[in-house]
Amino acid sequence: MLFKKPSGVSWLLVFLGNPGAKFSGSRHNVGFMTADVLEKRLNVRIERLRFKAMTAQAELGGQKVLLMKPQTYMNLSGEAVRPAAAFYKIPPERVLLVSDDVSLPTGKLRIRTSGSAGGHNGLKSIIACLGSDAFPRVKIGVGAPPNKEYDMADWVLSGFHGQDAKTIDEAVSRAADALECILSEGAERAMNKFN
Repeated sequence: MLFKKPSGVSWLLVFLGNPGAKFSGSRHNVGFMTADVLEKRLNVRIERLRFKAMTAQAELGGQKVLLMKPQTYMNLSGEAVRPAAAFYKIPPERVLLVSDDVSLPTGKLRIRTSGSAGGHNGLKSIIACLGSDAFPRVKIGVGAPPNKEYDMADWVLSGFHGQDAKTIDEAVSRAADALECILSEGAERAMNKFN
């Protein structure tokens, strides 16, 4: 008797950013930049439009995952995550997110297993759509605006220059390493190693 291999995934890996060339390389798009690193490493193309996201299935850290780059713009990211989680029957604790964080110095990583949105509109949307904040995340520091008068929207949509650009290139590569560690060894081990 022949059995079909299940085509399901056990994790969603959600990389936050804004679609379109004008946002490429911006502070808000470090999630997409991390996805680009994994595309090369795993030799996959995140190009299939499903669930309002560009997607690809892959194996990472011994787990079958759906890589997702939501195409909804940051503030509506949950509209991509919710239907994918429902389709694959993925609980929040297996929705692994990568996002920017203005409260962390440029290039610093912070892994958390749950928590508030901390003012991040992409996280707010996902928390609202999943009805839970109990999902793991890898936050990549993009630094704070240079002064209090600086508009936060302008800051997160600005790019990296000079040493910051090099620092971010290294950070997104480490974030990809952290994702693999979370999937293969668990979040606690990854927190000890990367935080």
